[in-house]
Amino acid sequence: MTAGVGTDVRPGTDVRPGSVRAWVLACRPATLSASVVPVLVGTACAYAVGGTKTEPALAALVGAMLLQIGSNLANDVFDYEKGADTEERLGPLRTVQAGLLSPRSVRMGMALVFFLALLVGIYLTAVAGISVVFIGLASIAAAIAYTAGPYPLGYHGLGDVFVMIFFGFVAVLGTVFVQSGSMPGLAWWAAVPVGAIATAILVVNNVRDRETDAKAGKRTLAVRFGRSAGVIEYIVLLASAYAVPLVLAAKGTLGAWVMLPLITAPVAVVNARELATRTGAPLNSTLVRTAKLLLAFGVLFTAGIVLGARPS
Repeated sequence: MTAGVGTDVRPGTDVRPGSVRAWVLACRPATLSASVVPVLVGTACAYAVGGTKTEPALAALVGAMLLQIGSNLANDVFDYEKGADTEERLGPLRTVQAGLLSPRSVRMGMALVFFLALLVGIYLTAVAGISVVFIGLASIAAAIAYTAGPYPLGYHGLGDVFVMIFFGFVAVLGTVFVQSGSMPGLAWWAAVPVGAIATAILVVNNVRDRETDAKAGKRTLAVRFGRSAGVIEYIVLLASAYAVPLVLAAKGTLGAWVMLPLITAPVAVVNARELATRTGAPLNSTLVRTAKLLLAFGVLFTAGIVLGARPS
């Protein structure tokens, strides 16, 4: 699920309609770090409580990526149909709006991807129990409801909450649960920075697209409360992310290793400054760097949890 979080560079005009490359663009592979990081961090938490299992971890990774691809396809077609994607779009190319894929074909592709995600869910249900069914169905429903249905979440300022819940808590805790059968306190803490930085990606999107979103009736928080509020939200989200390793270190269960993600703090400062001073298309680079920040933070956080959990 990306919830409108796109980080691909706008391609040239040499993409043939209906081609494999068009489908790759629709899937937006550069966004998939947002689905990989929660599984990495969740698996590290499972390791810390002695519950790592390779097969469920891999299945959780595949399932998370399928859910995000399905969400990307849903955003592509439903945003176009609601008039949010027009020629004025400042962000990465959307294939339906560009005429590279038809709405019908993208809908079919979305259905296929979600069906494959359900198959992964069946395996995880056999491993971890019926609770996985509810997690999977809720994730699919939320991915679609973000831009579709009678009350699309992203059009009513609820996208930020959606990303925080599903990219943070659901993804991290779900990954731990299918491996260990539990949701330890460490995983609840670890879900906060993952969800916060993923939400920060969306905030850049919304600040960049504030004017075109307003024209399309998309009432994101940046539209409702203004550009400055979006910048403040971004800073608060990143500050929350970096506070968690400090809290975990202070608790003493993982030692100093858990503070490894603090290495990336200078990048976060630069990103925040760019968001505060840039407007329009130049924010595409800030969007890319925020997605890279999530990946770097996530990898270092994963390493810090694993190293801190090892017996001395």
